Amino acid sequence: MSRLMRNCWFVLKTLQARLRFVVILIAIGGVIAYWDTFKAYYDKWTRLSVEEVAASPEIEYFCPMHPLVIRDHPDKCPICFMPLSRRKKGDEPLPLPAGTVSRVQLSPYRVALAGTQTTEVAYRSLNKEIRTVGFVEFDERKLARISARLSGRSRIDKLYVNVTGQTVGKGDKLALLYSPDLVVTVQNLLDARRGGNAELERIASDRLLLWGIDQDQIGAILKSGKAITHLTIRSPITGHVIRKYQVEGEYVEEGARLYDVADLSTVWIEAQVYEEDLALLREGMFVGATTLAFPNREFGGKVAFIHPHLDQNTRTLTVRLNVENPNHELRPGMVASVKLKVPARQLDLLASGATEKQQQALQEDRVLAVPESSVIDTGTRKIVYRQAELGVFEGVEVVLGPRMIDSAGVTFYPVIQGLQSGDRVVTAGSFLIDAETRLNPAAGSIYLGGSSAKDAVNASRIIRPSTPVDEDAEIEAALSKLAPDDQRLAQAQRYCPVQSDNRLGAMGAPFKVMIQDRPVFLCCKGCTKEAQANPRETLARVDALKAETSKKKR
Repeated sequence: MSRLMRNCWFVLKTLQARLRFVVILIAIGGVIAYWDTFKAYYDKWTRLSVEEVAASPEIEYFCPMHPLVIRDHPDKCPICFMPLSRRKKGDEPLPLPAGTVSRVQLSPYRVALAGTQTTEVAYRSLNKEIRTVGFVEFDERKLARISARLSGRSRIDKLYVNVTGQTVGKGDKLALLYSPDLVVTVQNLLDARRGGNAELERIASDRLLLWGIDQDQIGAILKSGKAITHLTIRSPITGHVIRKYQVEGEYVEEGARLYDVADLSTVWIEAQVYEEDLALLREGMFVGATTLAFPNREFGGKVAFIHPHLDQNTRTLTVRLNVENPNHELRPGMVASVKLKVPARQLDLLASGATEKQQQALQEDRVLAVPESSVIDTGTRKIVYRQAELGVFEGVEVVLGPRMIDSAGVTFYPVIQGLQSGDRVVTAGSFLIDAETRLNPAAGSIYLGGSSAKDAVNASRIIRPSTPVDEDAEIEAALSKLAPDDQRLAQAQRYCPVQSDNRLGAMGAPFKVMIQDRPVFLCCKGCTKEAQANPRETLARVDALKAETSKKKR
């Protein structure tokens, strides 16, 4: 009998377990099928009644730190979790600082997800760099054309330099010419010397000088007393023969071309500069150039001449650069990449009313600048996101100068207006912040007080933090914005005397007011009226807070 009972009990337990599993599956299916219905009933049960909403038609509650968070009943801010401040409807909300176009608060998770990085705005040594292309040309001042100077017809009996491209030195022999007129003139010189006719001797000597025979050669002729039949043509400069016009045995007339010689110790680079950069050009400014043949070497030079007219087809101006070329590495016809460096002091980078410090820094080629990656150009204005405190960023409209670089080649924009030295700006992740707050405002409601009055009742239920916030780090960063003496007083006070649950610094930099000639720190500007309305109670509360803080330190 007992065995039969045990079997029955086992069968019942098995059926119970299976039926329980079936019931759970049915329940889950029912919840999924009627989820929308359950959700609608829940919203109906949790929604405030009309009487509750209309209880105080003239009063509303807002967060001074996040002015977009507005409630019609006492509540806590869904972003910073601080109690909301009370005000009459229609009162002006706390405005954004001058020049600030937007403000956004990111949770630590969002900051990490966007890869947000910041850097300090500081004075940097910068140069404006103009990059363009140029071509290596002969220095026209160091070109020499060697011609036949003898009158009548002359015969080339010998060419000492008979190859184009051959290097010659100053005074080297180039060619040997025979001329009957030369023989006659030399003989006249000798006859005038023997006859003592100084005038005829001077005339013959001058003619020989014009033909290229120097005074030493004339003296040697007079000393030897023998006439010469050939004239030796010598190079007037050191350089390369870039063209040879004649061959041996050819007869040439007076003025016939023999050689073109170029000195390549200095060359020109003619660069094309666009019209928009013309105002930055100055004669004498430093230039660096590289070529395909020597990509790792920079040839230094200076701007020697700026052409007076613009090419209407290319909208460029030709700039001539003098470049030393002692080893003849730069050769005419080469293409060069040219970089013209304009010092900061030559640019207009100061706003009206600039301080003496800013003017002195500009004379030293140092300007207040932000990295290129921090600037968002919308087309009509330029925005930079400044870190107001940990996790809070403000979009600031700035006036910037031209694109410039530092000694390491990093690109910066000089700040003319909008930022101060010591501000921290976003250098990585600024486009993601801007996209979240401006292109998709609804997505920002997760971490920004983006809820409107229409759905303010349910906002506290749908908005929640992504990750815990390091409150101590936020408070320390906010207090660091105060002066050292004020910072010590705020740390001693610790809490706001009006909103007793609010730590100073939890809602940004504490707001300082003077009550009966004593400094009192409030959590926000919204507590000013209440603190000044009851000065004795406020000061008593401050003394109690300081005493409590001092007791804890002991």
